Amino acid sequence: MNKQELVSKIADSAKCTKTEAASMLDSFVDIITKSLKKGQEVRLTGFGTFATTKRKATTGRNPRTGQSIKIPASTQPKFRAGKSLRDAVN
Repeated sequence: MNKQELVSKIADSAKCTKTEAASMLDSFVDIITKSLKKGQEVRLTGFGTFATTKRKATTGRNPRTGQSIKIPASTQPKFRAGKSLRDAVN
């Protein structure tokens, strides 16, 4: 399912226009993104948790040349599915 299909399903379910549904979805994604940038996690009970994790700096290899390269530390977004979502999928 892509974004447009999701917007259509939201519009049908919420009985609103596709424009309103797209605005709601964009707001949802924007709020989660801003919260993760601040280092906050977002918990949706029964669905899951959006959080960030820190990755250490490491040394890797360039597959073409075999030369060692430094991979900088970074912050990665993560999603952990909640029990209700896991049970629904299984």
